[in-house]
Amino acid sequence: MMRKSRWKIYNQTEFYLFIVLIVLSTILAFVNPKFLRLENIFDLLRNYTFLGILALGQLVVLISGGIDVSFTAIATVSQYIMGVIISKYYIDNILVALAIPIPIGIALGLVNALLVYYTRVHPVIITISTLNVFYGFLMFITSGRWIYKFPPSFRNFVQIKILSFTSAKGTPYGLSILTLFWIIVAVMTWFILKHTNIGRKIYAVGGNLEAARRAGINIFRTYIFVYCYMGGLAGLASFVQAQLAQIIQPNAIVGKELDVLAAAILGGASVFGGSGTVPGAILGVLLIAIIKNGLVLMRIPAYWHQVVMGAIIAGAASVTALQMKFKSRRMVRKNVD
Repeated sequence: MMRKSRWKIYNQTEFYLFIVLIVLSTILAFVNPKFLRLENIFDLLRNYTFLGILALGQLVVLISGGIDVSFTAIATVSQYIMGVIISKYYIDNILVALAIPIPIGIALGLVNALLVYYTRVHPVIITISTLNVFYGFLMFITSGRWIYKFPPSFRNFVQIKILSFTSAKGTPYGLSILTLFWIIVAVMTWFILKHTNIGRKIYAVGGNLEAARRAGINIFRTYIFVYCYMGGLAGLASFVQAQLAQIIQPNAIVGKELDVLAAAILGGASVFGGSGTVPGAILGVLLIAIIKNGLVLMRIPAYWHQVVMGAIIAGAASVTALQMKFKSRRMVRKNVD
């Protein structure tokens, strides 16, 4: 039993991700001793909360056998509407500001779900189309104007710390409340996928759509949940991004699709559906954060960062495909024996 459990651990993508994470962190610590300081770690977690929340939403979509690249446009639209409302009417209530983008994201996610289900067109085609429609319509209406006049409650919220410390130089630092959002979403997503009926249906639909349909699973409702969940998290992530930037730019979010996909796929989510875990997605985000930090430390030009992300996606997807191939072979041999 112990040998089987050890083999199971060694066969997990998360195990190898964790090893790579430790090795890269050690290397960066030698390059720059400040890297492993608690202050830098807290800053890294805060700065990648936006990416982390979106990666968890993408994880759910990938497990269902779909893919969504419109989430950046959904986040942009949700964020801009929030910014217009709280700045124009000067709504000095952070809970109201937080409540605005999430339902907008859910509504736009619903559009994706309906189109994917009724057209039967591959989700990547549908979501590329809706990305351009949502984003293009917003740019047409707003002419790309920036929003930067926010009420005090919105400006000050990002300063809240869950855990507070003081550095040797007397500078305060700590665990940002924005990072707490990521933690809550991670726990919620893990619970949904592992301990709810809809979570089991998502894995079933992604594993074998036709078998899931024959088993009586409602594909329509599953798609509704999956794409609305992605949309809702995109709305929440847009709030986080606005907090970090303290300015709303219509062109600030669109273009980050590659990083989110890289994190989810690197964490073990299969582009073919049916597999993926929350710990894997989190480790994928952390690995992306460390890789990008390393590229900055090595002073590699920013345009090469996208090349690296593209290579990571290709490599991770290939490894996942090979794992599925070997797994199917082992199952065939087992059935033959």
